[in-house]
Amino acid sequence: MHEPRVALVTGGGRGIGAAITLALAGQGFDVAVNYRRDEEAARTTADLVRAMGRRAEVYAASVDDADACVAMTDAVLADFGYVDTFVHNAGIASRGNAVVDTDPAEIERLWRTHAFAAFTIARQVVPSMRTRPRGDVVMISSVAASAMAGWSAPYNMAKAALEALARTLAKEERRHGIHVNVVAPGLVDTDMGRRLAKAVMGAGDDIHSLDERMAFGHVCSPEEVAEVVAWLVSDAARYVNDQRIQVDGGTF
Repeated sequence: MHEPRVALVTGGGRGIGAAITLALAGQGFDVAVNYRRDEEAARTTADLVRAMGRRAEVYAASVDDADACVAMTDAVLADFGYVDTFVHNAGIASRGNAVVDTDPAEIERLWRTHAFAAFTIARQVVPSMRTRPRGDVVMISSVAASAMAGWSAPYNMAKAALEALARTLAKEERRHGIHVNVVAPGLVDTDMGRRLAKAVMGAGDDIHSLDERMAFGHVCSPEEVAEVVAWLVSDAARYVNDQRIQVDGGTF
C-alpha cells in the first residue's frame, strides 16, 4: 500500500486555503492545516477533511514570524513524518497608500508574510520532499504582481518577491523531482476579496453585485482557484514546472 501524500497549506482554514485543503483531500492527500487566528474555521475545515476519510491536523502559527514557521513545520514533520506538497496561501492585503505615505513597517510585514514565510517553510520541508517519489510547491500569488497597480506597493513588492522565490526554487529542485509553480488569482470571493471589492470597486456589501463586470459573468470562487492547485499537483501535471497560471478569467 502506498503512503499517502501529505500537504501543508498555510492559511488553510478558510477562504482559498480551505478550498485548497478540501480539493487536495479529495485527491487523497492528508493535510496539515495552518491558521493564524481563526481556530474554529481551521478545525471545521479539518473535520471536513476527516469526513472524506483523510487525515487532517491543525497548526497555529503567524507566518510573518520566522521562528513560528520553523516550530510549525517541525511539528508537522514530527506528526506526519514527511511533507511532499507545500502550498503557501497565507496572505494579507496592504492598506492602499501611495509609496510616499506608506509606513516602512507595512512593507516589512507583507514581505515577511508572503515571501519570507514561503522561504522559511520551503527551506524546512524541501529536504523531506527530496525523499519522496514526487514533491510539489505551489505559491499563491496574485494578478497584482502583473498589474503593479498604484497605491499597493507593499503587496506588489511582496508578491513579486514570492514569485522570484518560486522561479528560483523550481530550477534548483527539479533534479530532485520537485515541481514548483505559481497560481495568481484575480478578485476572489473571500473575506479579503470582499473588503477589496467594497473599498475599491464599489461593490457595497455584496461582492456579487460585480458579477456582470467579471469574466464569464461571475466573481471567481475559491474552488476555482483550488481546482488549479489540485491539477498542478496531480499526475496530469507531472511535466509542468516553473509556470505561473493566472486565474482571473483573462482579465489582465
